[in-house]
Amino acid sequence: MNPFEMVVIIVAIVSIASIIKAKYGVRRDRHGNEYHVNDAEAGRLRDEVKILRDRVAVLERIATDKESSLEREIERLRDQR
Repeated sequence: MNPFEMVVIIVAIVSIASIIKAKYGVRRDRHGNEYHVNDAEAGRLRDEVKILRDRVAVLERIATDKESSLEREIERLRDQR
């Protein structure tokens, strides 16, 4: 085997390994660390963060509300579940 054939084989092996990693969702950050990407889990987490932000906004409104509507807001939140 001459050196040119060896280089071609090494490049082919590295390319195939990169394609397989990309298929299974392995990515690298800018520091070279590998991490797995799971789109379904990321979507679920985004939805959960949105729900939590909405709830925090309601709680902030309840905490700053000076009227006696606190009981109505709590009942409205309970009805949403």
